[in-house]
Amino acid sequence: MPSFLASSLHMGERERAASQGFLSAMGSSGRWTLWTLCVCFSALGSAALRVTMRESSLEVVRGDSVVLPCSFFTSSPLSRLNVIWTLAPFSSPETPIQVIVYDHGQVIEDPSLIGRVGFTGIPWSADIVLNDTHVSDAGVYRCMVNNPPETADPGIGELALSVLAPPSLPVCQWDGDIDMGGSVTLSCMVAEGVPTPEIHWDKLNPEEISLPINMEGDLSGSVQIANVSSQTSGLYRCSATNLLGTENCYVNLSVYSAPNSSSGILQGMLLTLSMSLLLLALLVLILWLHRTGQDGWLREGKEEECYNEIPYTPSLMKRSFV
Repeated sequence: MPSFLASSLHMGERERAASQGFLSAMGSSGRWTLWTLCVCFSALGSAALRVTMRESSLEVVRGDSVVLPCSFFTSSPLSRLNVIWTLAPFSSPETPIQVIVYDHGQVIEDPSLIGRVGFTGIPWSADIVLNDTHVSDAGVYRCMVNNPPETADPGIGELALSVLAPPSLPVCQWDGDIDMGGSVTLSCMVAEGVPTPEIHWDKLNPEEISLPINMEGDLSGSVQIANVSSQTSGLYRCSATNLLGTENCYVNLSVYSAPNSSSGILQGMLLTLSMSLLLLALLVLILWLHRTGQDGWLREGKEEECYNEIPYTPSLMKRSFV
């Protein structure tokens, strides 16, 4: 056997013996650690882009700020990173809108959200912050990350955002017949509130009484009052309440009471008697005037007769010519 071949065989045996001695020295725990590292490095070389949402749902009070978290892992450089956030509003989930985009180092915001939305750690993180939140900001947010040349589909994560708001000022009104025995409907409507406000009706005086309510949808409630009476009159309050507060509106109800029949008859009799006395006095006055006028005419007629009746004496006439 040539000498160089024999030496190489001896070196190979020594290396195998050394490796076997190293593995035996590591023990079972060492061999497990080495295997884990090999698997991790092999997975790192073939891993696809992954997106992780650290929260599945968030709540924020209207007007406050909130961070929407979105983490991603990629094995490729970030020079061609693309991140897109979209929103499917709870009010119209079928028409999602684009919130903000990061594409090749450029940030593009939705015109309606300029100044209210922004990335917090791009390109290392896809988290965004939403400032001065509105009720219309509530919905399902989706974070989509793509980083060429990775050929896998873009990683997508989503979370639901709820924007809490206190009840708006409710509007109270009444409708119906407020005469005795009539029926009245008290209605109350509130425009917004998250969570949905609970609506209550109460009569405040002479003592506070809770009234049964008929809900007409989520934001409207009414009370039916039949056969109203004087006891129905008073101040009524509608309250709209959720965990952020309470708003009230009021209705002051006055039931009209018609006069009773006995008092009406008495008033009618007095009115008839008064009219009768007035007519009688007028008749007496007319008769008196008529009688006074007749007496005056008779006296004037007698005076004229006395003036015209001068006695004719012929002897006097004769004496005047002698």
